[in-house]
Amino acid sequence: MDGIIYLIRHGMAEGDEKRRYKGSLDVPLSQEGAGQVRRTAAFLKGSLGRAGLEPRALYCSRLKRAHLSADIIGQALGLKPQVKEPLRERDFGAWEGMTFDEIGHAYPDDFGAWAGDPLNFSPIGGESTLEVRDRVMPVVTEIGRGLDGDAVVVVAHGGVNRIVLAELMGLSLANIFRIEQDNACLNIIEFHDGFPVLRLINRAPEADD
Repeated sequence: MDGIIYLIRHGMAEGDEKRRYKGSLDVPLSQEGAGQVRRTAAFLKGSLGRAGLEPRALYCSRLKRAHLSADIIGQALGLKPQVKEPLRERDFGAWEGMTFDEIGHAYPDDFGAWAGDPLNFSPIGGESTLEVRDRVMPVVTEIGRGLDGDAVVVVAHGGVNRIVLAELMGLSLANIFRIEQDNACLNIIEFHDGFPVLRLINRAPEADD
């Protein structure tokens, strides 16, 4: 397969002013987040135009913050978002909606275990990194196999994007938190005979884009 995947994280969600594990909670974009996505969409449209590319499809998570981000991008590119359920964010179980400090106080042992082994450990009622990988990567592989010298756009989440990038680059999932994914950031992955090449990572929207 040959082609390009433009992988984007959703914009800032409501309540992001405090560091919280939102996970599978269905929170909408904030006004600031919508502005971030519009700037990324404008940058992407300009880049595609200069390259003479027109993406054929736009995929996204069903969660509002990703779906609304995809709506904004779709308006800029003339595409209708197609929901892929496995692209939803990691389920953080009992931790969802809590700040880092709150989790540290309420679940000190579990929070320490998570920090020490995010690959295998999962919060109470939540998913491990390996479980997220096992549901996310088949759909990413499916999208990649559908490339035929063209481009697609995928709008997902920070946790999902980190796993996708690590898996495509052959990196250990134990190190996913060394991959930054800012709100509304853009990553570009090119495929040459099925071999992925990371052309851009974590390109965050600038205020003057």
